[in-house]
Amino acid sequence: MLKEVSLIACEDTRRTRGLLAHFDIHTPTVSYFEHNKLVRGPQLLTTLEEGRSVALVTDAGTPGISDPGFMLVREARTRGIAVVPVPGAAALTAALSAAGIPADRFVFDGFLPVKPGKRLNRLKALRALETTVVLYESPHRIVAALGAIREVFGELELVLARELTKQFEEIVRATASAHLARLAAGPIRGEFVLVIPAGR
Repeated sequence: MLKEVSLIACEDTRRTRGLLAHFDIHTPTVSYFEHNKLVRGPQLLTTLEEGRSVALVTDAGTPGISDPGFMLVREARTRGIAVVPVPGAAALTAALSAAGIPADRFVFDGFLPVKPGKRLNRLKALRALETTVVLYESPHRIVAALGAIREVFGELELVLARELTKQFEEIVRATASAHLARLAAGPIRGEFVLVIPAGR
């Protein structure tokens, strides 16, 4: 697919170029990410309306899941432009498949709120659902998120997955306190997925 399209819109062109070089793909690339989506989105839509094809890729995971790609997809559909999904890695499903936690029923809630009070309230609402919960978290907010999870869910074992499908992937099942102790031992890097078993 990446060989056949006219243009590749990337979350980070440097990272995607590594993939393209590995497979000897020379399709032109352009950046499309959170901070340029309002400017670059219309440009990509114009390209599509001219009859050219565009592939949308992220650094890892699937475009449109906790990612600004949904805006481009929505506007393309509004304009009658076909959107074709290409199956690939998604941190959400990768974490669930390796967590060893029941996933016949689960809720994905993206990133928790930044403000402490709202974060606690969201976690309390999620616990009340009595199902497996999957969350994304950034490296600079993971400690606060784990502290809030410990406060709401107690010391149950949850899975903390980092850098899924990437070179430094790790998946660890432990209590929130144990995860916090591990993170305190060194610099915190990478994107995280949290898988929390059904609240008790």
